[in-house]
Amino acid sequence: MDNALTIHRVHFAFTVMFHYIFPQLTMGLAPLIVVLKTIAMRNQDERYDTAARFWGRVLGLNFVLGVVTGIPLEFQFGTNWSEFSRLTGGVLGQPLVMEGVFSFFLESAFLGLLLFGEERLGRRGHWATAFAVFLGSWLSGFFIVAANAWMQHPVAYARLPNGSFQAASFWSVLLNHWALLEYLHTMSGAMITGAFVMAALGAFYWLNGQHREQARIYIHIGVVAGLMASAFQIFPSGDLHGRYLAHNQPITTAAMEGLFNTQRGAPMVVIGQPNPQSETIDNPLLVNRALSFLIYGTFTAEVQGLNAFPREDWPGDIALLFFAYHIMAGLGTVFLAVMLVCAFLLWRGTFFDTRWALWLLLLCVPLPYIANTAGWVSAEVGRQPWLVYGLLRTNAGYSHMVSIGNAWFTLLGFMGLYTLLSIFFLFLIQHTIAEGPRVLPQRPVSLPRPHGTQEV
Repeated sequence: MDNALTIHRVHFAFTVMFHYIFPQLTMGLAPLIVVLKTIAMRNQDERYDTAARFWGRVLGLNFVLGVVTGIPLEFQFGTNWSEFSRLTGGVLGQPLVMEGVFSFFLESAFLGLLLFGEERLGRRGHWATAFAVFLGSWLSGFFIVAANAWMQHPVAYARLPNGSFQAASFWSVLLNHWALLEYLHTMSGAMITGAFVMAALGAFYWLNGQHREQARIYIHIGVVAGLMASAFQIFPSGDLHGRYLAHNQPITTAAMEGLFNTQRGAPMVVIGQPNPQSETIDNPLLVNRALSFLIYGTFTAEVQGLNAFPREDWPGDIALLFFAYHIMAGLGTVFLAVMLVCAFLLWRGTFFDTRWALWLLLLCVPLPYIANTAGWVSAEVGRQPWLVYGLLRTNAGYSHMVSIGNAWFTLLGFMGLYTLLSIFFLFLIQHTIAEGPRVLPQRPVSLPRPHGTQEV
């Protein structure tokens, strides 16, 4: 890392990857809390209100850390990527501002009511606040994804004489087909994180003999939601997004799959090590003709390899892209298998007597974070060497006046600060888990006094 551009890229990668630890859980838990509140309201069941109350506290802690780590990202557009901001602000500024003005304030305002307004609002009012938090978090995700999707697949723009971009149609930017597919894939990934975290904590409580009534609820809701989200992540969202990527960024698909040479009936590499120097895959395990079928629906279709494109347009780190993509795809298959097994055992009524299944859920909890991070690495490394695909190269978008020394200083500072934030967050989460769900005291029921009695 001997030049400022590399440090700027590492700096942004570090801060955005650390930040995304928190929004994915917020967006994953928010709909599950709505489900818990819905069941509580329909069945008049206090147990589900208790569960929603507990997970609201977890969401609140997670939301705070997401805000704290997200604000520096906005400043980095001006400090580390000022040319990118100047050139693309006419397009990307609108969805990013809408995320802050509408989504963030909606989510943050109603989160306070969710955490502290239950007794005053009643069940229906409290359900509405939970839904508003869910709506705000998912709207926030949509606006961010829409901005990223325009960088991946720019649409509805005009190029001004000074070289900057201006949105020709705001709605076309928001409803970019790439944005819709990327959003579905991102949200199902967040749902997987929320479901696995909820189910894993239920397994933890059950194995420790604590809060077992609540643990049953967490595991049932987590497994059902995790199974649905894991299946949706593979098909249709993953399949459709992969096909769209192959048609609009064929060079990215070739690099992800380690396909160096154009082939008819192209194989899919399950395991291997890409070797860009020799333009081969070392020690490959292949599924013959599978890639052609997955992209084009026929085993004989021709798939373009990296050699069909100029080498200067290849992604800069093919090995990183290849492994990140395969980690994401491999873990997606693992998630579906784990949730299928757990759902089957729940259906059989033997899950809570099967300790290995409980341990399996518990030990899987970090895997959705790894998969989501690998997915974003695949998307961002795969777009290189472009900031805006086909229009603006990465080396033209960074802040040329910020020296390598300044970039190193802020990067190391952020690493130290985020280490402290991590310790603080883990301490608070550990305290919340140790305290467990809170059961509100029952409100006293006022009975009418018999006629003629007097108060003492």
